[in-house]
Amino acid sequence: MITVLCYKNCSTCKRALKYLDDKNIDYTYREIKEEKPSYDELKSWYMRSGLELKRFYNTSGALYKERHLKEKFKEMSEDEILRYLATDGMLVKRPILISDDKILVGFKPHEWEEYLK
Repeated sequence: MITVLCYKNCSTCKRALKYLDDKNIDYTYREIKEEKPSYDELKSWYMRSGLELKRFYNTSGALYKERHLKEKFKEMSEDEILRYLATDGMLVKRPILISDDKILVGFKPHEWEEYLK
């Protein structure tokens, strides 16, 4: 089963969902702003993904920029960053595709294509 965390007003999320729909791939939609990822979820996804923690930041988001998180995160531990990210779904990079064996952060069609073959 695939779950996709998205923000309904995000154009990248809309493209990702259209991509899945066009390929007739079943998924569960989760609104990241309404049902923000918990600390435990973020930690699990980070550990399972093999990605750098910074891939989970929504660096282009207004909240990230307003709070000057680029500088703050440099001084924080991984655990502190994960706890901070869990405070607001808008701080988290989206979309996130979650399945039993893979975590994909952001929509890069070639990555999704490779995984969904």
